[in-house]
Amino acid sequence: MNGITLDHLDKLYYSIGEVAELLEINASNIRYWEKEFPKLKPKKSSRGNRKFTKEDILLLAAIKELVKDKGFTIEGARKKLQSTKKDEVIAQREVVEKLTYIKGELQKILRTMKAE
Repeated sequence: MNGITLDHLDKLYYSIGEVAELLEINASNIRYWEKEFPKLKPKKSSRGNRKFTKEDILLLAAIKELVKDKGFTIEGARKKLQSTKKDEVIAQREVVEKLTYIKGELQKILRTMKAE
């Protein structure tokens, strides 16, 4: 999620377009993954629009990491996530996001120190 952590997500719900932009994936991927991963269950408005919570976004980030970054098949990613409780998946993803953010901040400090 490009160093974006839960701390930077301040809304209660996000649209599918916002989530797609945040995770740099297509909305069609999100809709497909919703069908393939039982743990992913965003709320829907009265009009049927998906409303994603911070937890949904972290779960999607974990799915993206498994499928897009690590090369898991959908079935393999599903099995990996099924063997782990949803809360644990979200907690692990949150730790990864925070560490990525911290790494970016430390790299900025290092560049500033080298420039002086």
